Amino acid sequence: MYVPEHFHADDADALIQRLAKRWAGVLITVDEHGAPVGTHMPILWDADKRIATGHIARANPQWQQGDGKGLIVLNGPEAYVTPSWYPSKAEHGKTVPTWNYEAVHITGRVEWFDDAERLEAMLDQLSAFYERDRAEPWAMSDAPRPYIDALKRGIVGVTLIAERIEAKRKLSQNKSEADFGGVVSGLAGSIDPLAQEVAALMREERALSDDPDGN
Repeated sequence: MYVPEHFHADDADALIQRLAKRWAGVLITVDEHGAPVGTHMPILWDADKRIATGHIARANPQWQQGDGKGLIVLNGPEAYVTPSWYPSKAEHGKTVPTWNYEAVHITGRVEWFDDAERLEAMLDQLSAFYERDRAEPWAMSDAPRPYIDALKRGIVGVTLIAERIEAKRKLSQNKSEADFGGVVSGLAGSIDPLAQEVAALMREERALSDDPDGN
């Protein structure tokens, strides 16, 4: 992924965790014919070991490609930005449409596994990650054991050992104060909840850049 310096995310681990909490990742590998294959799946990120873990359906032929190189794509909130929001448009007209967004690409070695004990541990961790903010978190122990065992036989686990992490927050950081403010106002006034969220992220980003020590 192309990441200009002004769009580089300083804390990639925190961004990965935040995006993975809300959106599925896309695991992309290449089949024996050189064609890309992608599967949407939940992602569990171990920042210390630099490993992403997930699972796909056993009926999905992607795992039969075997171990090798892969890419996980995590997307976050995004929104279209119209040039009409830039005050500079009225001054010189040198403005064009763009897109604001957050994204992470994790590239590395893909390894598949179907050991029952390892699958159980991974599913426990995934459930805890996604359920932890709920008032009454669901756990695998809430479901009948034969049912869980049957479902485990229908999945294959996968890890991606990260070799490169590209984290991007494209939030109009390269724009003037006036144009930046115009985009924030435009997005905040949208009826699209994701556009409103991008506006909030822009405000946070500008606040951090103005006060990097958080004072």
